[in-house]
Amino acid sequence: MLDIEKLKENYKTEFLAREYEKLLRERNDVEKMINDNPEMSDMGVEELLVIDTQIKNIEGQVAEIEKKELVEEEFPNEIVVELRAGAGGDEASLFAGELSQMYQRYAGKKKWVVHMLDDDTFQIRGTDVYKLLRFETGVHRVQRIPLTEKNGRIHTSTASVAILPIRKKTKIVINPVDIEMELSRSGGAGGQNVNKVETAVRLIHKPTGLAVRCTMERSQLANRDRAMEMLQAKIQMMEDEKEAAKYAGDRASQIGTADRSEKIRTYNFPQDRITDHRIKMSWHNLPKIMMGEIDDMIDAFQNGIIGDASEEE
Repeated sequence: MLDIEKLKENYKTEFLAREYEKLLRERNDVEKMINDNPEMSDMGVEELLVIDTQIKNIEGQVAEIEKKELVEEEFPNEIVVELRAGAGGDEASLFAGELSQMYQRYAGKKKWVVHMLDDDTFQIRGTDVYKLLRFETGVHRVQRIPLTEKNGRIHTSTASVAILPIRKKTKIVINPVDIEMELSRSGGAGGQNVNKVETAVRLIHKPTGLAVRCTMERSQLANRDRAMEMLQAKIQMMEDEKEAAKYAGDRASQIGTADRSEKIRTYNFPQDRITDHRIKMSWHNLPKIMMGEIDDMIDAFQNGIIGDASEEE
């Protein structure tokens, strides 16, 4: 027996729940008719068979919807990509910007929708977005000769990437008293609203010190709601990292720990090579990769490929 009231709370199953409820009433009416009028039992039994077939059909549709929702919960179709410059000063900031463009170009190829949330944070919506990009979390290292380098020395810089899944059913509950909210005017091009109204929202979670800022929406309320989703995702990632650290010694057979402090990849421009240290694989043609052609790297993780690259950095 389906939980009708629970199904009514979900817009995907609300109509089916009402149809199911209607069929159950009809079934009860037919059974009552058979009990009250035994001479009509043959007709009633035929009618019950039809109703039972319809009930099973609805139960099957509900099961399929719930199955899809479980997949969406594990691999949501909405993420926030957060990039931070690490060691290396201006070169690190430049590299973080290049990684941002790389992911946005890849998203464009996949026909995903990208919205900038802040200077170094953006949202991507699209089918399988978290499933495909979840292994990008970690420290990305670049080795190259900066344009400002006069002696031809190779510099090493880093940038961190965090892939934050936005889950519709989150276990993270934030107490409103733990939130400090700051308002400001949204920057960048736009209409009068951009410069005259404080629509940008920054939320600080006082117990953890985590902060998020959102400017993408036109209203303060919408930006606050979006910022709260981001904050929940960041807190969830922090909890996941703590949990993963407990079992780090037992994870030798797994791909990394999804920790933002873990060095996962090196982009070596002088040798035109990118190496992923988790699966020990390398790829060439860095200019093409930085233009968003990262399918080969993504596919290697989806297919569970482990290489034997001797080009360790």
